[in-house]
Amino acid sequence: MPVLSENLLFFILAGLTIFSGLMVILQTNPIFCALALAMTMISIAGIIASLGAWFVAGVQLIVYAGAVMVLFVMVLMLFDLKDEVRAFSRGLVSGFVKIASVGIIGGVVTAAIWMSAETVFPTTPSGLQVSATQSTKQLADLLFKKYIFSFEAMGALLLIIAIGAVALSRIQGGTHADR
Repeated sequence: MPVLSENLLFFILAGLTIFSGLMVILQTNPIFCALALAMTMISIAGIIASLGAWFVAGVQLIVYAGAVMVLFVMVLMLFDLKDEVRAFSRGLVSGFVKIASVGIIGGVVTAAIWMSAETVFPTTPSGLQVSATQSTKQLADLLFKKYIFSFEAMGALLLIIAIGAVALSRIQGGTHADR
């Protein structure tokens, strides 16, 4: 019975990931697009957690669904997106370039998956087996002992960027200025 519930959970999360990923592409409102992207990242973290990689799922939530999405919304606040939508949504050549880009990227991703199949699904078992607890402990020791200054500096830098984005969007001529 646990295998059935794990499979059901996977298919629910996979469906949610695909649906919210499509919403990222199909939404015209940039804020709804950002919310759909956050939902995509959260459901990917759920899939990772269902595989037993709790640390990676936590990093996925904290870094991508948290910090990156906050920065993405801050950038959206800085720009008047009405002009950008009109500039990127016209013309036959523009449509051809978009479709060709999707085809090229899809081909590159397919080729990368095909060429890495031996790495992902090895035919011979690996002799090195490291426990997840031990590798997480080694990563934490490295991050919080050797690179602690860089870690804290990055946090301060992200905070300064967020404050600066809000301040710039509020000044005269900004997209959210008091008029």
